[in-house]
Parts: sequence; structure tokens; C-alpha cells
Amino acid sequence: MSDVSPDSANPSGTPRLRTAAVIPAAGRGVRLGPGAPKALRALGGTPMLVHAVRAMAASRAVSVVVVVAPPDGATEVRNLLDQYPLSERTDLLVVPGGDTRQESVRRGLDALPEAVDVVLVHDAARPLVPAETVDSVVAAVRDGAPAVVPALPLADTVKQVEPRTGGRTGEPEPVVGTPERALLRAVQTPQGFDRATLVKAHETVALQGDGATDDAGMVEQLGAPVVVVPGHEEAFKVTRPLDLILAEAVLARRRATDGYV
Repeated sequence: MSDVSPDSANPSGTPRLRTAAVIPAAGRGVRLGPGAPKALRALGGTPMLVHAVRAMAASRAVSVVVVVAPPDGATEVRNLLDQYPLSERTDLLVVPGGDTRQESVRRGLDALPEAVDVVLVHDAARPLVPAETVDSVVAAVRDGAPAVVPALPLADTVKQVEPRTGGRTGEPEPVVGTPERALLRAVQTPQGFDRATLVKAHETVALQGDGATDDAGMVEQLGAPVVVVPGHEEAFKVTRPLDLILAEAVLARRRATDGYV
């Protein structure tokens, strides 16, 4: 497969710049309980990872999707995704991931075609993000923002606490502050980046512990600006069993009203 598809060259022969989505899917997702990795759990009879890939490909701005598989599972993930082919306008790559999410995203970046200049990083556990949200993130990056995150205002009051270390689960924790809710946002994905900025962040911000879980936070550490665009209620993360029940309900509604496959 060539780095630039036939329709990505302009009349002068210069490759057009492209947008790619990187989906790290190497984690186990233990909060959903034992069994298959979270990204491979079924949602409406189809693995969540497939829904996430389709969500990225549904945006006409995205021409490349890179799935970062478990380190020893790239072949199996590729075989799975081949059962759910995308349209010809979207290239699909599968690469083995690393031990942390940060390392896995870096491996996804390393696999990108040279002509890609905008990169989305999307959680495989957010299978139902609408194409309109993806489009708004891409548009904001192309308008000049080096990093863009979709986000929603918080519905609940948030308390800052002093965590108990070494205590029993559920032990009371003292409240030390109440952040002003109007200044807070709940961040979703896909997060969008100018490619050079994201690559620099991954080259500059050192791995610590389990590595970074928020790529926009890495860009913040560079001192580069990060902007927020409106997120969507259906772009929630499927982390716990109750989330899976909600996702099934959203999917059933889409299939009944929108003809969603």
C-alpha cells in the first residue's frame, strides 16, 4: 500500500496533506471485568474496536486509521478488522503496541504515512463518537490550533480530596477544596493535533510510571496552546458494565432511527 492514495495528489503532482486517526487498543480494560480486552468486547454484536474505527472513518476528513494492537496480538486484530472492511477512501494499518498507552501512541505515530499532517488520537473505548465531533476537531486544527480536545461542561459539583494512602477501600477522605465548576470541562476524544507538535511532545515528555494517558496534557507541558471544542454526550467512554448498557441503548436507537450498521 502506498503512503499516498491516488486521489490525494493535486494536479501539480504534489501530495495533499492528510488526516490520520491513531487508536491505541492495547489495554486490557480490567474495570469491565475478566474476559477479552476492553476494545474487543462486543457492542451490539460487533467489537467495540470496530465501532471506534468506523467512527473515525465516518469522517470524510480522515483518510488513514492506525490501530495499535496488543504487543502480541497485531495479527489477530488485523484479521478481526478485515472482517469489517472500510470504504476504499480509508486506509487501515495495524501495528503492535507497547507496555503503556504513551508508548503505544508513539508507535502509531511512527507508522503514519509521510503526507499526514493532522493526527487524531482516539480511545477505542469511545465507540460511538459522532462524525460531526470528529470533523469539528479536525477543522480547529486546520484553522491553526496545535492541539484540540472535545469536551463537555460538568453536570456535577467536583470536590478535591486528600486521598487516603494504604487505607481500606471506601474509607472517608477529607475534602480540601471545591473547584469552580464553570471553569472545568470533561475531556473526550478524539483529540486532534498538528503532527509536528504531537511528535515533539512524545519525544520531549519522558515516560513516567504507566506513561501519559492524555496527549493534550503532554502538549501542555511543551507550553503549546490547547483549545476546547464542544464534545458530544454519545462520545462517552465505556469503562464499567453500566457504560456498556448505556452504549447498547444508544446503538439500538441509532439502528432504529438512522439505519446504523
